[in-house]
Amino acid sequence: MTGSYAGYAQDTVPHPVAAAVTKDTAAARTLRGVTIFSDRTNSVTPVQSLSGEALQKMNSLSVADAVRFFSGVQLKDYGGVGGLKTLNVRSMGTNHVGVFYDGIQLGNAQNGTVDLGRFSLDNMEQIDLYNAQKGVVLQPAKGFASASSIYLQSRKPTFKEGESMHGKVGFKTGSFGLINPSVRVEQKLNDRISAVVSSEWTHADGRYKFRYTNGTYDTTAVRENADIDAWRVEGGLYGVLRDSSTWQAKAYYYNSDRGLPGPVVSNKFYNGQRQWDRNFFFQTSYSKKIGTRYSMLLNAKYMRDYVRYLDTSMITVNGAFINRFKQNEYYISSANQYKITSFWDVGLSADFQVNNMTAVNLDHFAIPTRYTTLAALATQVHLGRVDIQGNMLTTIVNETARAYTAGKDYYAYTPTILASWQPFASPDLRVRAFYKNIFRMPTFNDMYYTTVGNTNLKPEYTKQYDAGFSYTHNGNGFLQFFSLQADGYYSHVKNKIVAAPGKLFRWQMQNLGSVEIYGVDAGVQLSPRLIKTVQTDFSVKYTYQKALDMTNPAEANYKDQIAYAPVHSGSFIGHASWNKWEVNYSFIYVGERYFLGVNIPEYYMQPWYTSDLSLSTSFIFNKKLTRLTGEVNNVFNQHYDVVISYPMPGRYYRVTATINL
Repeated sequence: MTGSYAGYAQDTVPHPVAAAVTKDTAAARTLRGVTIFSDRTNSVTPVQSLSGEALQKMNSLSVADAVRFFSGVQLKDYGGVGGLKTLNVRSMGTNHVGVFYDGIQLGNAQNGTVDLGRFSLDNMEQIDLYNAQKGVVLQPAKGFASASSIYLQSRKPTFKEGESMHGKVGFKTGSFGLINPSVRVEQKLNDRISAVVSSEWTHADGRYKFRYTNGTYDTTAVRENADIDAWRVEGGLYGVLRDSSTWQAKAYYYNSDRGLPGPVVSNKFYNGQRQWDRNFFFQTSYSKKIGTRYSMLLNAKYMRDYVRYLDTSMITVNGAFINRFKQNEYYISSANQYKITSFWDVGLSADFQVNNMTAVNLDHFAIPTRYTTLAALATQVHLGRVDIQGNMLTTIVNETARAYTAGKDYYAYTPTILASWQPFASPDLRVRAFYKNIFRMPTFNDMYYTTVGNTNLKPEYTKQYDAGFSYTHNGNGFLQFFSLQADGYYSHVKNKIVAAPGKLFRWQMQNLGSVEIYGVDAGVQLSPRLIKTVQTDFSVKYTYQKALDMTNPAEANYKDQIAYAPVHSGSFIGHASWNKWEVNYSFIYVGERYFLGVNIPEYYMQPWYTSDLSLSTSFIFNKKLTRLTGEVNNVFNQHYDVVISYPMPGRYYRVTATINL
């Protein structure tokens, strides 16, 4: 609990619009400069994708900015370039979202969240959001262990014939003192091994104007202590062995120093809090196919994380309040798939992970170590137009503590079944459904943070039901591409972990919550030829959702909408390209919400929306492909909070220049 933030074979051309259509695992359709990932084979779970140039055309600085356009997503954003950004899917909570980077999960045993603001789009090839899980058998057991999953795929090195080295340099600048240079170099070491190095520096003073009112007066103030100074460097090796097996290894390092501006309450505009983060991980993968029936995938990872938190407003006998936390994670995985017949595959995956954590100067800290074993037995059957997948996940958690009492050991068996049906001879229409039962363990903060943690906490259990369809059609006339998908869903979260008053009026983490969630996610994408020489693409997303607190009929918040969950939300993206010019417009809408679980006027938050606009051009400069982009974000200067009392920026600007070397 740190400071204010405790809490397949494809030949494709990138599509310029965020595709919210069902992804194909075996084929892609190429249309005059666009690529549509279509539901041609066995996509049995809802998936939304952003890939290739679509990511570059969005008015986005990080992964967090891009995933806002997915339906069913709530991004908790504390404001500015350096503000923490975490993802919540279908209101089940941030800790129920698994984030995978190049196929291996990013972890944080301390608070269970991943700051998506750390991951730049400059090094990202594709982002996929799966409800339930990725619809394949050959994957680590962790791939089956989350209610929903975000898969981040970094750019792999590619070379033209006769080419052995190339690169890209970029520079972004704009409002709030933003300085963001980046560089990427790809090197072909030999016919079987290639390497890539990517790095960037992000600096911003974070000073932006915002509107503040306390009911008596209304004023404009400047956000203070919201600066950030961060740099990222990562390198990867990619290889193909003589037996056609493949391997890759990646090292990643992130270092940041940022101010935590804190909430604006009671006329207090400045908070003396800062946070330093140092995160390193090394991961490697190996995949091999033996004969025509057996495939294997091996993964391993080591992660080390350091967080230092300073609060100058809290004075102890040793001076200003300081917390230092260190985490280590060790992870190995083996996934295996065997094709019994032409239509029946089975898989077995086993993962083992160790997490430990120390608090350098925090009194009465337990210094816990968690051992997690996961085993998943999975199968998939292709019966003509019907695809069925199922798995049973076994989870065993053993916990120890060097000091004080450790949490209880747990084991659980959680099943999932997914199915899709192609009702007609044409593959354009598919109907799908799934049921998934899963749980998430309490974090180290939930269980061990001094005076707040509770080692008797039980895991949160979720049950998910989903039914929907996708329709995808290509044409050669006015409407070159059309896609429609919609899903209705119901979810139940049991033993929800919340902070509640305990003995002696001291707040403590407890299992009090029960939440029922039902709603509809829908998306339309189309590419009409409005003008012969202009390529246009449009994407519309909408989410209707009721997330109701069903904990206690005697409480005032019984059957009220849970905090921060809007009933209505949606997005729109429009893109047009002509010759060497491109214009992109994006719009996000979030309906009315409440910042506490009791739906009374005092806790009401007004709807908000933002509009972003960008203009890009490409040209040859000194024999190098150069791209310039100008952006105006929050065009209409809307004043709003995503998190109460954490004001977001008004209108701001950004200019980007990139040169391919």
